[in-house]
Amino acid sequence: MAGTRNGEVRMSEKILVTGGAGYIGSHCVLELIEAGYTPVVIDNFHNAIRGDKALPESIRRVQEIVQKEISFQQLDVLDEAGLQELFKKHQFSAVMHFAGLKAVGESVQKPLEYYKVNLTGTIRLLETMKAHGVKNLVFSSSATVYGDPTYLPLDENHPVGGCTNPYGKSKYFIEEMIRDLCKAELDWNAVLLRYFNPIGAHQSGKIGEDPQGIPNNLMPYVAQVAVGRREFLSVFGNDYKTVDGTGIRDYIHVVDLAKGHIAALKKLKENCGCKIYNLGTGVGYSVLQMVKAMEKASGRELKYRIVARREGDVASCYANPALAERELGWKAVFGLDKMCEDLWRWQSQNPTGFSKN
Repeated sequence: MAGTRNGEVRMSEKILVTGGAGYIGSHCVLELIEAGYTPVVIDNFHNAIRGDKALPESIRRVQEIVQKEISFQQLDVLDEAGLQELFKKHQFSAVMHFAGLKAVGESVQKPLEYYKVNLTGTIRLLETMKAHGVKNLVFSSSATVYGDPTYLPLDENHPVGGCTNPYGKSKYFIEEMIRDLCKAELDWNAVLLRYFNPIGAHQSGKIGEDPQGIPNNLMPYVAQVAVGRREFLSVFGNDYKTVDGTGIRDYIHVVDLAKGHIAALKKLKENCGCKIYNLGTGVGYSVLQMVKAMEKASGRELKYRIVARREGDVASCYANPALAERELGWKAVFGLDKMCEDLWRWQSQNPTGFSKN
Protein backbone atom coordinates (compact mmCIF):
# COMPACT_ATOMS: atom_id res chain seq x y z
CA MET A 1 0.00 0.00 0.00
CA ALA A 2 1.51 3.31 -1.08
CA GLY A 3 1.87 6.19 1.36
CA THR A 4 0.35 9.61 0.92
CA ARG A 5 3.48 11.75 1.09
CA ASN A 6 4.18 13.93 -1.94
CA GLY A 7 0.65 13.45 -3.23
CA GLU A 8 0.97 9.67 -3.60
CA VAL A 9 -2.29 7.74 -3.51
CA ARG A 10 -3.17 4.97 -1.07
CA MET A 11 -4.17 2.08 -3.33
CA SER A 12 -7.23 1.40 -1.20
CA GLU A 13 -8.55 4.96 -1.50
CA LYS A 14 -12.14 4.66 -2.74
CA ILE A 15 -13.77 7.46 -4.72
CA LEU A 16 -17.52 7.46 -5.35
CA VAL A 17 -18.29 8.58 -8.92
CA THR A 18 -21.95 9.55 -9.42
CA GLY A 19 -23.07 9.52 -13.05
CA GLY A 20 -19.85 7.68 -13.80
CA ALA A 21 -21.16 5.94 -16.93
CA GLY A 22 -21.62 9.22 -18.78
CA TYR A 23 -19.21 10.88 -21.22
CA ILE A 24 -17.08 12.83 -18.74
CA GLY A 25 -17.67 10.43 -15.85
CA SER A 26 -16.38 7.38 -17.73
CA HIS A 27 -13.20 9.19 -18.81
CA CYS A 28 -12.66 10.26 -15.18
CA VAL A 29 -13.15 6.67 -13.97
CA LEU A 30 -10.37 5.61 -16.36
CA GLU A 31 -8.03 8.37 -15.14
CA LEU A 32 -8.81 7.53 -11.49
CA ILE A 33 -7.70 3.94 -12.05
CA GLU A 34 -4.57 5.09 -13.92
CA ALA A 35 -3.75 7.36 -10.96
CA GLY A 36 -4.08 4.49 -8.45
CA TYR A 37 -7.52 5.21 -6.98
CA THR A 38 -10.38 2.71 -6.66
CA PRO A 39 -13.53 4.19 -8.21
CA VAL A 40 -16.99 2.99 -7.23
CA VAL A 41 -19.45 3.99 -9.95
CA ILE A 42 -23.18 4.65 -9.70
CA ASP A 43 -25.45 5.60 -12.58
CA ASN A 44 -29.20 5.40 -13.28
CA PHE A 45 -28.78 4.74 -17.05
CA HIS A 46 -30.52 8.01 -17.98
CA ASN A 47 -27.73 8.87 -20.43
CA ALA A 48 -25.97 5.49 -20.55
CA ILE A 49 -26.38 2.42 -22.77
CA ARG A 50 -26.70 -0.87 -20.88
CA GLY A 51 -23.98 -3.36 -21.79
CA ASP A 52 -23.34 -6.96 -20.78
CA LYS A 53 -23.85 -8.23 -17.19
CA ALA A 54 -25.98 -5.14 -16.36
CA LEU A 55 -22.87 -2.95 -16.66
CA PRO A 56 -23.09 0.24 -18.68
CA GLU A 57 -21.33 -0.33 -22.01
CA SER A 58 -18.99 2.61 -21.30
CA ILE A 59 -17.81 1.06 -18.01
CA ARG A 60 -17.45 -2.40 -19.61
CA ARG A 61 -15.12 -0.81 -22.15
CA VAL A 62 -13.15 1.08 -19.49
CA GLN A 63 -12.61 -2.32 -17.85
CA GLU A 64 -11.27 -3.58 -21.20
CA ILE A 65 -8.82 -0.68 -21.44
CA VAL A 66 -7.48 -0.90 -17.87
CA GLN A 67 -7.80 -4.70 -17.53
CA LYS A 68 -9.41 -4.31 -14.11
CA GLU A 69 -12.88 -4.93 -12.74
CA ILE A 70 -14.79 -1.79 -11.74
CA SER A 71 -17.34 -1.72 -8.93
CA PHE A 72 -20.68 -0.54 -10.40
CA GLN A 73 -24.19 -0.20 -9.00
CA GLN A 74 -27.33 0.99 -10.74
CA LEU A 75 -28.51 3.76 -8.41
CA ASP A 76 -30.22 7.13 -8.68
CA VAL A 77 -28.99 9.98 -6.44
CA LEU A 78 -32.65 10.66 -5.60
CA ASP A 79 -32.81 7.22 -3.92
CA GLU A 80 -32.11 8.14 -0.29
CA ALA A 81 -32.24 4.56 1.08
CA GLY A 82 -30.03 3.32 -1.74
CA LEU A 83 -27.42 6.00 -1.03
CA GLN A 84 -27.42 5.14 2.69
CA GLU A 85 -26.80 1.45 1.88
CA LEU A 86 -24.01 2.36 -0.53
CA PHE A 87 -22.20 4.52 2.05
CA LYS A 88 -22.55 1.79 4.71
CA LYS A 89 -20.99 -0.73 2.33
CA HIS A 90 -17.99 1.40 1.24
CA GLN A 91 -15.58 3.70 3.02
CA PHE A 92 -15.19 6.59 0.59
CA SER A 93 -12.45 9.20 0.92
CA ALA A 94 -14.13 11.58 -1.58
CA VAL A 95 -17.01 11.92 -4.03
CA MET A 96 -16.94 13.06 -7.67
CA HIS A 97 -20.43 14.25 -8.53
CA PHE A 98 -21.40 14.14 -12.23
CA ALA A 99 -24.98 12.82 -11.94
CA GLY A 100 -27.63 15.15 -13.30
CA LEU A 101 -29.66 16.25 -16.32
CA LYS A 102 -27.63 18.31 -18.75
CA ALA A 103 -29.45 19.38 -21.93
CA VAL A 104 -29.83 23.17 -22.09
CA GLY A 105 -32.79 23.15 -24.49
CA GLU A 106 -34.65 20.42 -22.62
CA SER A 107 -34.16 22.31 -19.34
CA VAL A 108 -36.18 25.22 -20.77
CA GLN A 109 -39.01 22.80 -21.59
CA LYS A 110 -38.83 20.83 -18.32
CA PRO A 111 -37.55 23.19 -15.61
CA LEU A 112 -39.12 21.35 -12.65
CA GLU A 113 -37.56 18.06 -13.71
CA TYR A 114 -34.14 19.71 -13.93
CA TYR A 115 -34.46 21.36 -10.53
CA LYS A 116 -35.75 18.15 -8.95
CA VAL A 117 -33.01 15.89 -10.30
CA ASN A 118 -30.07 18.29 -10.11
CA LEU A 119 -30.86 20.14 -6.88
CA THR A 120 -32.72 17.50 -4.85
CA GLY A 121 -30.31 14.79 -6.01
CA THR A 122 -27.35 16.85 -4.84
CA ILE A 123 -28.99 17.63 -1.48
CA ARG A 124 -29.63 13.90 -0.91
CA LEU A 125 -26.03 13.13 -1.79
CA LEU A 126 -24.61 15.85 0.51
CA GLU A 127 -26.85 14.74 3.39
CA THR A 128 -25.69 11.14 2.97
CA MET A 129 -22.05 12.20 2.77
CA LYS A 130 -22.46 14.21 5.96
CA ALA A 131 -24.16 11.33 7.78
CA HIS A 132 -21.22 9.05 6.97
CA GLY A 133 -18.44 11.58 7.61
CA VAL A 134 -17.39 11.89 3.95
CA LYS A 135 -16.69 15.60 3.49
CA ASN A 136 -14.53 15.81 0.35
CA LEU A 137 -16.25 16.64 -2.95
CA VAL A 138 -15.36 17.41 -6.55
CA PHE A 139 -18.39 18.90 -8.33
CA SER A 140 -19.01 18.96 -12.06
CA SER A 141 -20.09 22.55 -12.73
CA SER A 142 -20.23 24.53 -15.95
CA ALA A 143 -19.19 27.78 -17.60
CA THR A 144 -22.93 28.39 -18.12
CA VAL A 145 -22.97 29.87 -14.58
CA TYR A 146 -21.27 32.99 -16.03
CA GLY A 147 -24.22 33.78 -18.32
CA ASP A 148 -23.54 36.35 -21.06
CA PRO A 149 -19.87 37.39 -20.55
CA THR A 150 -19.27 41.01 -19.56
CA TYR A 151 -15.56 40.54 -20.35
CA LEU A 152 -13.28 37.91 -21.89
CA PRO A 153 -11.46 35.72 -21.19
CA LEU A 154 -13.65 34.53 -18.32
CA ASP A 155 -11.86 34.17 -14.99
CA GLU A 156 -13.30 32.83 -11.74
CA ASN A 157 -14.01 36.38 -10.50
CA HIS A 158 -16.45 37.08 -13.32
CA PRO A 159 -20.00 37.63 -11.95
CA VAL A 160 -22.13 34.47 -11.89
CA GLY A 161 -25.84 33.75 -11.71
CA GLY A 162 -26.91 35.48 -14.92
CA CYS A 163 -27.74 32.10 -16.42
CA THR A 164 -30.10 32.01 -19.39
CA ASN A 165 -31.62 28.54 -18.77
CA PRO A 166 -32.67 26.21 -15.91
CA TYR A 167 -29.71 23.86 -16.54
CA GLY A 168 -27.22 26.70 -15.93
CA LYS A 169 -29.24 27.96 -12.97
CA SER A 170 -29.23 24.48 -11.40
CA LYS A 171 -25.41 24.39 -11.61
CA TYR A 172 -25.23 27.89 -10.08
CA PHE A 173 -27.62 26.97 -7.23
CA ILE A 174 -25.62 23.81 -6.47
CA GLU A 175 -22.40 25.84 -6.36
CA GLU A 176 -24.05 28.21 -3.86
CA MET A 177 -25.30 25.29 -1.72
CA ILE A 178 -21.82 23.77 -1.56
CA ARG A 179 -20.21 27.14 -0.78
CA ASP A 180 -22.68 27.75 2.04
CA LEU A 181 -22.05 24.25 3.42
CA CYS A 182 -18.26 24.78 3.41
CA LYS A 183 -18.73 28.13 5.21
CA ALA A 184 -21.01 26.63 7.86
CA GLU A 185 -18.96 23.46 8.45
CA LEU A 186 -15.23 24.08 8.18
CA ASP A 187 -14.30 20.40 7.91
CA TRP A 188 -15.83 20.24 4.40
CA ASN A 189 -13.60 20.56 1.33
CA ALA A 190 -14.97 21.03 -2.16
CA VAL A 191 -13.54 21.82 -5.58
CA LEU A 192 -16.08 23.18 -8.08
CA LEU A 193 -14.90 22.72 -11.66
CA ARG A 194 -16.44 24.97 -14.29
CA TYR A 195 -16.12 23.14 -17.60
CA PHE A 196 -16.02 24.89 -20.91
CA ASN A 197 -16.78 22.66 -23.96
CA PRO A 198 -15.49 19.09 -23.60
CA ILE A 199 -14.91 17.24 -26.89
CA GLY A 200 -12.78 14.36 -28.18
CA ALA A 201 -12.50 10.84 -26.83
CA HIS A 202 -10.02 8.41 -25.31
CA GLN A 203 -7.28 7.64 -27.83
CA SER A 204 -8.25 3.93 -27.86
CA GLY A 205 -11.50 4.85 -29.64
CA LYS A 206 -13.37 2.60 -27.19
CA ILE A 207 -15.15 5.32 -25.17
CA GLY A 208 -16.47 8.71 -26.25
CA GLU A 209 -19.53 10.95 -26.27
CA ASP A 210 -22.73 9.13 -27.19
CA PRO A 211 -25.69 11.54 -26.93
CA GLN A 212 -29.12 9.91 -26.99
CA GLY A 213 -31.30 11.31 -29.76
CA ILE A 214 -30.35 14.54 -31.52
CA PRO A 215 -27.07 15.91 -30.10
CA ASN A 216 -27.35 19.18 -28.16
CA ASN A 217 -23.67 20.05 -28.56
CA LEU A 218 -21.83 21.04 -31.73
CA MET A 219 -19.09 18.46 -32.07
CA PRO A 220 -21.10 15.23 -31.60
CA TYR A 221 -23.44 16.60 -34.28
CA VAL A 222 -20.51 17.43 -36.58
CA ALA A 223 -19.08 13.92 -36.02
CA GLN A 224 -22.45 12.33 -36.86
CA VAL A 225 -22.58 14.33 -40.10
CA ALA A 226 -19.04 13.15 -40.90
CA VAL A 227 -19.94 9.49 -40.31
CA GLY A 228 -23.15 9.78 -42.38
CA ARG A 229 -25.70 9.53 -39.57
CA ARG A 230 -26.96 13.05 -40.27
CA GLU A 231 -27.26 14.85 -43.58
CA PHE A 232 -26.02 18.31 -42.60
CA LEU A 233 -25.18 20.61 -39.71
CA SER A 234 -27.37 23.59 -38.84
CA VAL A 235 -25.19 26.57 -37.92
CA PHE A 236 -27.16 28.91 -35.66
CA GLY A 237 -26.35 32.41 -36.93
CA ASN A 238 -23.46 33.84 -38.93
CA ASP A 239 -23.90 37.50 -37.97
CA TYR A 240 -22.11 37.58 -34.60
CA LYS A 241 -19.19 39.97 -34.11
CA THR A 242 -16.62 37.21 -34.52
CA VAL A 243 -13.93 36.25 -37.02
CA ASP A 244 -16.43 34.62 -39.42
CA GLY A 245 -19.79 35.56 -37.88
CA THR A 246 -20.30 32.23 -36.09
CA GLY A 247 -20.19 31.65 -32.33
CA ILE A 248 -16.83 31.14 -30.59
CA ARG A 249 -16.31 28.62 -27.77
CA ASP A 250 -13.45 27.16 -25.75
CA TYR A 251 -13.15 23.44 -26.60
CA ILE A 252 -11.20 21.16 -24.25
CA HIS A 253 -10.16 17.54 -24.76
CA VAL A 254 -12.15 15.29 -22.43
CA VAL A 255 -8.94 13.54 -21.29
CA ASP A 256 -7.43 16.90 -20.27
CA LEU A 257 -10.69 17.59 -18.43
CA ALA A 258 -10.54 14.22 -16.64
CA LYS A 259 -6.93 14.86 -15.56
CA GLY A 260 -8.19 18.14 -14.06
CA HIS A 261 -10.38 16.06 -11.71
CA ILE A 262 -7.39 14.07 -10.50
CA ALA A 263 -5.61 17.37 -9.75
CA ALA A 264 -8.75 18.53 -7.88
CA LEU A 265 -8.75 15.38 -5.72
CA LYS A 266 -5.17 16.11 -4.68
CA LYS A 267 -6.19 19.70 -3.83
CA LEU A 268 -8.81 18.37 -1.38
CA LYS A 269 -6.01 16.80 0.69
CA GLU A 270 -4.77 20.32 1.52
CA ASN A 271 -8.01 20.97 3.47
CA CYS A 272 -8.68 23.65 0.89
CA GLY A 273 -12.22 24.64 1.92
CA CYS A 274 -14.28 25.58 -1.15
CA LYS A 275 -12.30 26.31 -4.33
CA ILE A 276 -13.52 27.11 -7.85
CA TYR A 277 -11.58 26.58 -11.07
CA ASN A 278 -12.19 26.99 -14.78
CA LEU A 279 -11.22 23.99 -16.89
CA GLY A 280 -10.62 25.28 -20.41
CA THR A 281 -7.79 25.96 -22.84
CA GLY A 282 -8.04 29.74 -23.01
CA VAL A 283 -8.43 29.55 -26.81
CA GLY A 284 -11.69 30.14 -28.66
CA TYR A 285 -12.66 28.58 -32.00
CA SER A 286 -15.66 29.47 -34.16
CA VAL A 287 -18.25 26.96 -35.38
CA LEU A 288 -16.87 27.10 -38.93
CA GLN A 289 -13.29 26.66 -37.69
CA MET A 290 -14.45 23.52 -35.87
CA VAL A 291 -16.16 22.25 -39.04
CA LYS A 292 -12.90 22.75 -40.99
CA ALA A 293 -10.88 20.98 -38.27
CA MET A 294 -13.26 18.01 -38.39
CA GLU A 295 -13.06 17.93 -42.20
CA LYS A 296 -9.28 17.70 -41.85
CA ALA A 297 -9.48 14.89 -39.25
CA SER A 298 -12.08 12.84 -41.16
CA GLY A 299 -10.96 13.57 -44.71
CA ARG A 300 -14.60 14.27 -45.57
CA GLU A 301 -16.49 17.35 -46.68
CA LEU A 302 -19.15 18.34 -44.17
CA LYS A 303 -22.37 19.90 -45.35
CA TYR A 304 -23.83 22.72 -43.28
CA ARG A 305 -26.59 25.31 -43.52
CA ILE A 306 -26.81 28.71 -41.88
CA VAL A 307 -30.04 29.08 -39.90
CA ALA A 308 -31.40 31.70 -37.48
CA ARG A 309 -29.62 32.39 -34.19
CA ARG A 310 -30.65 30.24 -31.26
CA GLU A 311 -32.16 32.04 -28.27
CA GLY A 312 -29.76 32.30 -25.32
CA ASP A 313 -26.57 31.77 -27.36
CA VAL A 314 -23.72 34.24 -26.76
CA ALA A 315 -21.24 35.39 -29.41
CA SER A 316 -18.02 34.37 -27.64
CA CYS A 317 -17.11 32.42 -24.53
CA TYR A 318 -13.63 31.24 -23.55
CA ALA A 319 -11.71 30.71 -20.35
CA ASN A 320 -8.84 32.21 -18.49
CA PRO A 321 -7.48 28.92 -17.04
CA ALA A 322 -4.50 30.49 -15.22
CA LEU A 323 -5.83 29.84 -11.70
CA ALA A 324 -6.09 26.08 -12.27
CA GLU A 325 -2.52 26.03 -13.58
CA ARG A 326 -1.27 28.04 -10.61
CA GLU A 327 -3.14 26.24 -7.82
CA LEU A 328 -3.80 22.75 -9.23
CA GLY A 329 -0.67 22.40 -11.35
CA TRP A 330 -3.02 21.48 -14.22
CA LYS A 331 -3.03 22.70 -17.80
CA ALA A 332 -4.79 21.46 -20.94
CA VAL A 333 -2.17 19.95 -23.26
CA PHE A 334 -4.10 18.61 -26.26
CA GLY A 335 -4.69 20.93 -29.23
CA LEU A 336 -7.54 21.15 -31.74
CA ASP A 337 -6.13 18.60 -34.20
CA LYS A 338 -5.76 15.97 -31.47
CA MET A 339 -9.29 16.67 -30.17
CA CYS A 340 -10.78 16.14 -33.64
CA GLU A 341 -8.60 13.12 -34.49
CA ASP A 342 -9.66 11.35 -31.30
CA LEU A 343 -13.31 12.31 -31.83
CA TRP A 344 -13.19 10.95 -35.38
CA ARG A 345 -11.50 7.70 -34.27
CA TRP A 346 -14.29 7.15 -31.72
CA GLN A 347 -17.11 8.05 -34.14
CA SER A 348 -15.73 6.11 -37.13
CA GLN A 349 -15.14 2.98 -35.00
CA ASN A 350 -18.57 3.40 -33.33
CA PRO A 351 -20.89 4.92 -35.98
CA THR A 352 -23.96 4.32 -33.79
CA GLY A 353 -22.20 5.05 -30.49
CA PHE A 354 -22.36 2.40 -27.77
CA SER A 355 -25.54 0.77 -29.14
CA LYS A 356 -25.24 -2.22 -31.45
CA ASN A 357 -27.95 -0.96 -33.82
